[in-house]
Amino acid sequence: MRIIPAIDIIDGKCVRLTKGDYSTRVIYNQDPVEVAKMFEGHGIEYIHVVDLDGARSQGIVNYRILERIASETKLKIDFGGGLKSDEDVRIAFTSGASQITGGSIAVQSPELFQKWLKTYGSEKIILGADAKNEKVAISGWQEDSEEKLIPFIKKYKEQGVTYCICTDINKDGMLKGPSFNLYKKILEEVESLSLIASGGVSHFSELAKLQQLGCEGVIIGKAIYEDKISLKQLEKFILNAH
Repeated sequence: MRIIPAIDIIDGKCVRLTKGDYSTRVIYNQDPVEVAKMFEGHGIEYIHVVDLDGARSQGIVNYRILERIASETKLKIDFGGGLKSDEDVRIAFTSGASQITGGSIAVQSPELFQKWLKTYGSEKIILGADAKNEKVAISGWQEDSEEKLIPFIKKYKEQGVTYCICTDINKDGMLKGPSFNLYKKILEEVESLSLIASGGVSHFSELAKLQQLGCEGVIIGKAIYEDKISLKQLEKFILNAH
């Protein structure tokens, strides 16, 4: 199971939100590149970068930071937030993203999301399925949609999606543990999906449980920034996995 720390960006700074609420922002570092380097120094190979400014605007905003992380580290970066057009995706990949995550776009413009899948391939395009009460949420979680979560993931799996990040919004930033039951249900109902768990991770012991469920990766945010899980522990986990 891949360990994927999250770097969320607002105004060029590394922040965390609670349940996606922008008014709850806490700034953890003025320079996200420093944070990325710190992760890399502890054996981390993958990071999840979210352009929270982009998620609220008409397109990608913080691509310069993506460029810097990509040029100053060897990390494989999954980039999301504000990818609303072919041009946004092109900028993300030319700025150094290894993969991009499309969430709102997969709900609002399925044809465009399918086009990206065909153009770039399923290794590069991740389905972002963020959920509230098993319904898909969009626009940086500011809106709910009527899409039911599992049929939504299933539909895209049939259309060629391999990777899916699922965040249970009710758990995000709460440090109360991930949605084990939800992930179990998804993995039982959607065959051979590379599911990346996200939201709620609060304790090192939860990683083994997610691994046992069959999650392909786990995104960890606040638990790292609030010292609930140490980078030393993650380093050990990665070494054992190799």
